[in-house]
Amino acid sequence: MSDGTHELDGLASRAGKWLGLSTTVGGRHTAAVVADRFDRITWRDTYQQSAALRHLAEELNERYDHDDYDHDDHEHDHTTDLLTDAFMAAYKIRPRLRERAEIDPSRLVNHQVITSLVESPEFAELHRETAGDPYAAAMAVLAQAAALRRMLEYSRDARERAEQAKKAQQDAEGAASAVSEALQQVADEDGTVLVPAADAVQQAMEAAEAAEAAARQAAQGAAQALAAAAPGIRAAARNAVAKAAEAARQDAALMRAWGVGPGERERMPFEQRARLAERLRTGRLAQWAELIGRFRQMAGGERARKVENAAGELVGVTLGNDLSRVIPSELANLGLPELRAVFAVRYAAGELMLYDSQGEQTTGQGAVIACVDTSHSMYEAGPGGVTREAWAKACALALLDQARHAGRDFVGILFSAADKLQVFRFPADQAVGTDRVLDFAETFLGGGTSYQRPLTAACELLEEEFNNASRTRGDIVMITDDDCGVSEEWMRDWNDAKHRLGFRVFGVAVGAPRVAEDDSVLEALCDNLRSIEDLTDVRAAADLFRVV
Repeated sequence: MSDGTHELDGLASRAGKWLGLSTTVGGRHTAAVVADRFDRITWRDTYQQSAALRHLAEELNERYDHDDYDHDDHEHDHTTDLLTDAFMAAYKIRPRLRERAEIDPSRLVNHQVITSLVESPEFAELHRETAGDPYAAAMAVLAQAAALRRMLEYSRDARERAEQAKKAQQDAEGAASAVSEALQQVADEDGTVLVPAADAVQQAMEAAEAAEAAARQAAQGAAQALAAAAPGIRAAARNAVAKAAEAARQDAALMRAWGVGPGERERMPFEQRARLAERLRTGRLAQWAELIGRFRQMAGGERARKVENAAGELVGVTLGNDLSRVIPSELANLGLPELRAVFAVRYAAGELMLYDSQGEQTTGQGAVIACVDTSHSMYEAGPGGVTREAWAKACALALLDQARHAGRDFVGILFSAADKLQVFRFPADQAVGTDRVLDFAETFLGGGTSYQRPLTAACELLEEEFNNASRTRGDIVMITDDDCGVSEEWMRDWNDAKHRLGFRVFGVAVGAPRVAEDDSVLEALCDNLRSIEDLTDVRAAADLFRVV
């Protein structure tokens, strides 16, 4: 072996360290959360559909990535990568974070932020609402926006140090590549070592050594800055996840309260779901959600217990000999020997005092029609701040559920004065449109109160159902807080139609006991009448859902 070959081998041996560095350092990941091609497509689609996400990305880029910000390309900036990771952590069924050693130095702050989010105690609760649901995952990211800003502020120095570390690392990689290039020029064709080229290799190795030392120092500085920022990041992350979990829980509860199940939510286009969520979060609909949820839960329980021949509502005391309905004071007479004979005589004569009830022997088969008073007085609030309108609409929506479960048509009739009426039809053979339900709930007519107009409309609908489908035994539920007169002629026509079509009328006096008093017009119109005074008590109407 020639001296030139020995010299060449020696140079190659000393340069080996840099040859390896030049080929192994690059190619680290900018994403903290492992995601496949389909996950990335979901993120891009969601990002394009959500104006709020795009605005947040632009704001964060302008504030924290200004030097590298490109309005036309968000694929590789730090803050959009952070939003992508936050989305993936919420969206992926089993999110997996990469090891720190796999992460590009400039993205170690992102890795710290996402690690802090995922390791927060509240993350599991948030993840239950967002996993597999792009919309919910996007909303979780937006709910964490304020905390993400704080975390980026806490880590500003760390991010600057991380950028310096990345630049130093790139310099080290460049120096290592220079060693490799210099080594390729070190010998001529016959293997003779060229002195100038050997000197160049030595200089390249010295430069690489210096660059590596600078990279180590920069990496150490970045690590120290990140460690200093970590407590603030972790605290902000806990707050962020807690806030996002609460927002997700409220959003899901609102949807459930209004009858929008998880499957329907996930099938909705992004913008439609965003509009729906915004509509439910604002105004009266948000205030009613809890009441509506309780009403639906109560009605579902009563539906499960529903039987034929329901006993009905207790309305007073009457005379008779049914021992199952004897009032306690009569039974007390049996405890006194001197009064037992009196009890026996009264029993034989059918003169015992009994609980009286108004009940229905069978459930209906025709349409369920809820006539809901929306006159000005229905705005009045009762105990707990629940308005008469809120109670009436919640009851009507529970009746809609009742009709759907029984395969019956439902009609909501909103009324006030004689010239104000609006009809919402929900046929049993058609899907219930959420927007239509919300329109029914939100509509308020104002004005006075007329019984004849809504009840005539209800009667005409049942007549139409009888003519078209030969169905009878419909149910009308009249919910009002006011009393008003009806003409004798109208009353005769009403009774004729009631007998012909076989429908029943249930009356509910909301927050106005006088409307349900004996000899009231409502009492004359209804087969079953109840008065609701505590508007926070949904169980006051429980028996209604056992017979309708």
